[in-house]
Order: sequence, then C-alpha cells, then structure tokens
Amino acid sequence: MKIAVIGTGAMGSIYAGLLGDAGNEVWAIDLWQDHLDTIRDKGLRVEGASGDRIVTSLNVANDVAEAGACDLYIVATKASGVETAAESIKPLLSEGAAVLAMQNGLGAGERIAKVLPSEAVLLGVAEGFGGSMKGPGHAHHNGMQLIRIGALNGGRDERAIRITKIWEDAGFPARAYDDINQLIWEKFICNVAYSAPCTVFNRTISGIMNDPHSRSVSQGCAREAYEAGRAKGVAISFDDPVAYVTAFGERMPDARPSMLLDHMAKRPSEIDAINGMVPVVAAEVGTKAPYNEVMSAIVRSREAEFAGAP
Repeated sequence: MKIAVIGTGAMGSIYAGLLGDAGNEVWAIDLWQDHLDTIRDKGLRVEGASGDRIVTSLNVANDVAEAGACDLYIVATKASGVETAAESIKPLLSEGAAVLAMQNGLGAGERIAKVLPSEAVLLGVAEGFGGSMKGPGHAHHNGMQLIRIGALNGGRDERAIRITKIWEDAGFPARAYDDINQLIWEKFICNVAYSAPCTVFNRTISGIMNDPHSRSVSQGCAREAYEAGRAKGVAISFDDPVAYVTAFGERMPDARPSMLLDHMAKRPSEIDAINGMVPVVAAEVGTKAPYNEVMSAIVRSREAEFAGAP
C-alpha cells in the first residue's frame, strides 16, 4: 500500500517506520529538514516497544504533493496543522483512498471533513503509546497497547477494516470499531486529566498522582470532561472517571505528556484541542469546567511568553 504520513514527529515517525518496514511504500512528510535528511541518508531508527530497527526504505518530502496520489494519508500533525494537511491532500485524493486522523483531543476529523469528503475520513486512537524524538532520524516509543480505527460517520466501515489490517500486518495491535467517537472521548478524558496538570506542575504522571494537591486538580479536570461528554450524549463505557484515569496513569507512571514536552522545548502545545476544549463543549451542553478553564489559562499564558508576547 502507498502511504503518506504527514507529520513525522515522535508518533508519526513510529507509524512511518513500522509501516515502511512491513513493505509498504511510505512517504514521510515533514518540515523538519534535518530529520528528513537523516532519514534519506541513514534511515529512520525506531526503538522501544517494538524492538530496535533502522528503516532505510522510506521516501521523504516537505510537501505531500511530491508523494502524489496515495491509498492512505495518515495525518499525524499537531491539532493546529490538521486543516492545512487536509488542504494539501485535497487535489491528490482519489476514489477509495482514506485519510486517517491520529490526533490528541477533539475535533480533528470534523476539521478535515470541512475540506475533504467525510466518507473518506477515518479516526484513529493510539492507546497506551508514548513517543519522543531522540534526535533527527531517531524516534523512541514507550508502549504499543492498541491502535483503534473507525469511520468518522460511524458504523461498520469496510475501508476502516481494510486499513486496520495494514496496521496489524506492520506489527501494531490494531482493531476496527463501529463507534470510534466513544473511544476518542475516553482517551480525551485521560488526556485532559494529565496534559495540562503535568505541564502546569512540571511533573510526570506519577508525580501528579502521588501529590494530593495536584492529583485533586487532575481529577477535577477529568470529571469536567466526563460530565461534558455525558451531557453531549457520548456513550462513555465507564461511570467513574477518577477510577478510569487513575488506572490509565498507573500503566505509564513515568510518562510526560506531549504538552509538557512541548513546554520543555518552549513550543506551543495542543491546549486548545485538549483541556481548552472542555470549556467549549461544557458551554454547548450546559455543564461547568472551572478546573480546565484555569489550567488552560496558565498554559496559554506561558505559551505567550514563548512567543515573546506580553
């Protein structure tokens, strides 16, 4: 299968590396030129949960137009880059091709569907994954629990089933789901619990869980997201959000969420798609989100300092 991975940071590099090593024609699309040059000249090293390998078969480009028409476009950019990626895919998208959004937070699929046909859009959830870049051409990942895939429009989708098989053949635990929106919300609640709190308090997940003060804030963020989701009509599978996010955190105690890694590198984060999205949904459905409002305000204030703003 011909696949373009748009956005080859930590997670995108893991996807590209394993899919390419499985014999697919994979294009790594990114603006990080040193990274692309290293992949082209020396290969992409992927180490961690799937072993340690150097993949030398990848194609690289700054623009997906160089890859041309593909069978699958994996959008692995930050949330802020989703619509730009969709616009770049639009003139290349052929009948039967799929676009798989692999973002944290909410709304990526809907933003892509503003540009591309909704029936071509799939949503993916990477559960139990954590990745980081060791340097150009070198990605590390902490776990490989499950890749969940489903159609934006819901229901049994043959395209989602076919794409899931490609991930399985590349060594990813993967499964197709009829209601991917439920799973996105369940991961979203976990992201909300730890993303902004870990960033604001500069702690790993276990650091948040082991301190009663920051733990209380984390749990408040999670409860607000859960209440907003329930009020929105999402079929969340659990009744106790605190127990759910605690169990999630216990599986990766030493992890630093991508939001914290962004701040450590003085980069803008995906705050608007994660904790910042909870007050937006809460306002729509009539619930409250004071914990997430405060956490988001602190994160945004720090990011304004990164940019040199007052």
